[in-house]
Amino acid sequence: MKTYVLALDLKDNPELISEYENYHKTVWPEIIHSICDSGIQECVIYRISNRLIMHLNTSDEFSFENKSTMDDANPKVLEWESLMWKYQQAIPGFPANEKWQLCEEIFRLSDNL
Repeated sequence: MKTYVLALDLKDNPELISEYENYHKTVWPEIIHSICDSGIQECVIYRISNRLIMHLNTSDEFSFENKSTMDDANPKVLEWESLMWKYQQAIPGFPANEKWQLCEEIFRLSDNL
């Protein structure tokens, strides 16, 4: 199993943040299927203020490149991603058209025991 953590910002607007969270209470079934079909075994999104943190557990075969190729061929995923851009914005310091940014692991307790 592989683990990844990614970050993204929402537009700092309470109404938009509420709408975004409501979409994630009833994610479209096609999106759930595309996530699972890509090799993602668990996906959890956390929010503090307008910052999102996504934690992924994936199969050993998972790759972001394959996920991107699958997404680009799926009209429903493209529709979802386009809709989500209404609420999302790039993290400061990253290109304006880039969404989720991979976080670098800097500490692991088990490595220090």
